[in-house]
Amino acid sequence: MDKEALLDDLMSNKGTSSLLSGQLAIKVVMDNQYIPPLITGAEEDIGTSFTSLGHVVDSVLSDQIKTIALVGSAGSGKTTALEKFIVDWAKGDHCQKFSHVFLYDLKDLSCDSQYSLKTLIQQNRHPFDPESMALVLQRPENVMFVFDTLDLYKHPLDRSEHTLCSDPSMPITISTFVASLLHGSLLKGATFLVATRPTDSLKFLEGFKLELLGFSKPQREAYFGKFFPDPHVANIAWQNMERTLGFYDFGSSPRFCWTVSSVYKNQLDAGERLPETLTEICVNAMAQIVASLALDEVRAREVVLALGRLAAHCCIDPQSTCCKHRIATLGLKQLLNAPVLVHSLLRVDGDMESDQCILSFHSQLMQELLLAVSFLLDKTIAKDATELLNTHEGHVRYLHLYLAGLLNPSQRRPLESLLGAFNDEQLMDFKCWLETSSQKTVEGYHKEKHLTVFRLLHQSQNNVLVKEVITPSARIGISYGGLGLVDCVALNYVVKCLGGMECLNLYLAKNLTEEGTDALIPAMGLSQKITLSNSSLSAASVAHIAKALREGITKELDLSRTQLGDANLKVLCNGLRACKLHTLNILASGLTEACCGDLSLALTSSTSQLSVLDLMFNKLGDQGLVQLCQALENPFCKLQELKLRSCQVTARSMEALSTALCCGQSQLRILDLTGNTIGDIGAEHLSQALEHPHCNLQRLTLSATELTGSCCHRLAQALRSDHCSLVELDLSVNELGPEGALQLCKALREPGCPLEKLSLTGCELTHVVFTEFGLLLTSGGSQLKSLSLAMNDVGDGGMKSLWKAIADPCCLLEELSIEMTQLTDVSAGDLCASLRASRSLKSLDLSNNMLSDASITALVQVVQDSPFLQEVNLKYNDFSEDVFEIMDKCGKINY
Repeated sequence: MDKEALLDDLMSNKGTSSLLSGQLAIKVVMDNQYIPPLITGAEEDIGTSFTSLGHVVDSVLSDQIKTIALVGSAGSGKTTALEKFIVDWAKGDHCQKFSHVFLYDLKDLSCDSQYSLKTLIQQNRHPFDPESMALVLQRPENVMFVFDTLDLYKHPLDRSEHTLCSDPSMPITISTFVASLLHGSLLKGATFLVATRPTDSLKFLEGFKLELLGFSKPQREAYFGKFFPDPHVANIAWQNMERTLGFYDFGSSPRFCWTVSSVYKNQLDAGERLPETLTEICVNAMAQIVASLALDEVRAREVVLALGRLAAHCCIDPQSTCCKHRIATLGLKQLLNAPVLVHSLLRVDGDMESDQCILSFHSQLMQELLLAVSFLLDKTIAKDATELLNTHEGHVRYLHLYLAGLLNPSQRRPLESLLGAFNDEQLMDFKCWLETSSQKTVEGYHKEKHLTVFRLLHQSQNNVLVKEVITPSARIGISYGGLGLVDCVALNYVVKCLGGMECLNLYLAKNLTEEGTDALIPAMGLSQKITLSNSSLSAASVAHIAKALREGITKELDLSRTQLGDANLKVLCNGLRACKLHTLNILASGLTEACCGDLSLALTSSTSQLSVLDLMFNKLGDQGLVQLCQALENPFCKLQELKLRSCQVTARSMEALSTALCCGQSQLRILDLTGNTIGDIGAEHLSQALEHPHCNLQRLTLSATELTGSCCHRLAQALRSDHCSLVELDLSVNELGPEGALQLCKALREPGCPLEKLSLTGCELTHVVFTEFGLLLTSGGSQLKSLSLAMNDVGDGGMKSLWKAIADPCCLLEELSIEMTQLTDVSAGDLCASLRASRSLKSLDLSNNMLSDASITALVQVVQDSPFLQEVNLKYNDFSEDVFEIMDKCGKINY
């Protein structure tokens, strides 16, 4: 068909637009309302927003690719895209290599008559002169066939089921005709553009597949801009759509956007507020359709109940269709006499006068809404909510949401004004089901089931109901990582209704989008703690988190193992400067020294409250620590705990750290430098700080920092200082040896030594050191309450002095770890005697030793009898299963 004739043919379409089936495609195109939907599938990036189908087709077609399948879900804009493509071709905008383009709706070709190619072209609504026909047959490479609705084509495309025809003059069935064209037998060299919903027939098409994804957020914005002439009104409507509906998968449907825009226009024209939920938008749409029928209340109610029966049938039927005969058996024949209703709600395949015609709902959304409304409206129904939901389980997506939404009187009011009041008994029955099942669900640990409850509560828009369901026994602290946008919106609603949350746990949020984070801003701001560890966050998401921190009450934020990076931390620091955050965990987050300047600025803000900072396993280096030290010297810095484990820090930055600790401004109390190359020189600088009257350090961890016994003299001197305030010191996994440890023991004997907790795990200690500690603990001068001498191979002989010390009334020790010290049953007698005599020991770690079954009876008895011992760790000893039952009798023993 030539360009002028094809345009005339399109313009002659007598169809009409309806609220649910969408605008007439050619009207959208000719009224300049068309917005190109998102298209993906080509090797190159042709799927960007606002790319026309014509441009995509031009870029895909080649000598090898002659068939393009345009695949999209219902309402994604396939038909409109095809008609826009044809109009643009007719106007000379693209694909001008084609002299003729023919458009066919395949569902209209599903008949048993026989046609030749020439006859079918001649019958395509307009006369086709012999010269043009000859040109089509001579130059098939310049011809394109556009086929719509392949999914409704009732004949097979499998080549093996046809005798293909190559003669354009031979009359053949429609089935053979279409197969012969698409498989290249008839009019070989022609090009085909085929639109369809996903269907098995696609596997028989050789060519290229394009996916029509509908509208993304920018395209919805453009659509609303075209629908509403006033830009301000358009923006209000679009923002409301994004906030309340844009997160649903059907929000990408151009048809749904038309429905929403039409409902919004009606609401705005009436001076009413815009809908807030899916239920509310669909109820308003249904109310507009019912109102257009101009029926009285009784008749309108009968019609809706009849449609509810049809919906119930279609929901259970996998094909979601209903033949004319079935309609009669359901008592719905009167529906066929209401063409406005049929056109508005139902899709008719075939002639309405024929018994073979098939009816289905334009929209699954409306189908399930009618099912929900009829259940709550019908006062003669004997089915309760449980039975209804069980009947349709696995066949419905929105029924639960609608039932929850219709519990809210304001959301069902538009329909009640037309149909009369809903059945109070049915409403109460579903409310009881919802409360009972939801309470039980949120007391469990199943994340997806929790999220389902949150979606229902969001749909209900009922603060009281939320508080009735989310009781103190609800386990809403479980991880909600992996949220989709709809889940973010629902969770945010629940947290807002509750007025806050102790911990918003989003652990392992790998797909948390910018939109999802934006939706969660209020919930994050109302949470005391936010956990996002092991998550993937974009810069935009981090910006939203920073905003939540500035505006909210959050005191603790866990971003550990998020690979946050320096650039994103810079964004986060904008929120840290003015928020209530006390604790920030950014362990193993891909940070370098480049981030430390931003952290320093945040820490020295006059409004910063940050007191605990975990930077472990980041490559900060010495330069990074020096910048942090500058913050410590600032009077506005409130940092009290700094964790720098394995941050590639060396002795070179210890002088700057020591200076910061002694400056008189630093509030730092706890410092962890584990796993850094501090060495004896670095320890010397730290020892100087510990002696200074302005140093407030109380807990210092120097585990695995390459220290030797040479540093212990200086550390001991610091511990004896009148100004030292250190109460906990961890020097584990360093080669201190007996000489170094003995110097520390001497310091601990001093009456003024404040140390209460000491860890010398894996420090190459000997019997002599253990003996000295035994004497120290009984001297009456030591303040030690916690001691770890684990991973030092002294055996039973080395432990004797410790057993005596534990039994001594002068010993204040409450915690003792002697894990992996080669302890055997030989020590069992002394061990039991010391535990029986001890009046202070509460926790004892004997794990990873060589105790056996022979020791267990006496040991369990003494532990059980002790009123002071609270915990004994016996894991990884040489016990057999024979004694497990004996150990089970004592709840204080872990094995």
